[in-house]
Amino acid sequence: MDLIEKTREFAATFHEGEPSSHDMSHITRVETLCREIQKEEGGDLLILRLAALLHDVGVIKEHEEGGDHAVYSAEIATEFLGRAGVEKKTVEAVAYCILTHRFSGGKSPEIIEARILQDADRLDALGAIGIFRSILSMGALRMLKHTTGLDKGSSKKTVYINDPVEGFNEYMHYKPFKILDKLNTDTAKRIAEERLKIMRLYLEALNIEAEICEKGF
Repeated sequence: MDLIEKTREFAATFHEGEPSSHDMSHITRVETLCREIQKEEGGDLLILRLAALLHDVGVIKEHEEGGDHAVYSAEIATEFLGRAGVEKKTVEAVAYCILTHRFSGGKSPEIIEARILQDADRLDALGAIGIFRSILSMGALRMLKHTTGLDKGSSKKTVYINDPVEGFNEYMHYKPFKILDKLNTDTAKRIAEERLKIMRLYLEALNIEAEICEKGF
């Protein structure tokens, strides 16, 4: 088994039972987007694929303990790749990509691989899949707080609003609608523009239907 497949299997063990939207389907989509962007923007494909596969392995620990899953993921990735015999320079680049990938982190990566991973991760929050993921995640985080009391501080402004439709509206303006201006590569910006069209149409329809229900027929 080659390194990529070993890494994929390793990552999968961390996403079993993941309650929100950071499951292996997300990981696979981010990896695919990284490869698509790399074709036009360049960068080391091995670093990119390893970083994509490992960028969220710390998310369960964040759910359980709080903290920053990017930091946890970078630590886990460094240990795993070191044991796998990957050269130090590659391990350090992968860890750097993971540390800088989070939207809420607000970091501006210095290497092309990190910029591409950041873009790919953000693109998966857009379009039809982005709508699905956001609703799934909001529900999971609300339930997590209800059952364990764990409050995801970075999300409280939108996730925990009493009216979920209002919360979803605020989330859209807090994250997806800001993503286009925060992307690093022209390739990602082109993909984002198309995906945002779907999100704007959906939000408009959602608000129309919610308003009708509030007013009554």
